Amino acid sequence: MTPLDKPLRRELSIGDQRYTLTIDPERLKLVEKGRRKGLELRWSELVSGDAALAVALQASLEN
Repeated sequence: MTPLDKPLRRELSIGDQRYTLTIDPERLKLVEKGRRKGLELRWSELVSGDAALAVALQASLEN
């Protein structure tokens, strides 16, 4: 198995929007193409079950 030791970036489309997904050793981040801010989820939040709470809190702070 290959360790994740540096960021891995991929482009994807969701509906009509294009996004960049960055996966690194600490988190995954989904950002609309051409933007800097997006959704971020730490691996620790994902495995602890706090993922939904973390995403909801981040979304509420952006609005």
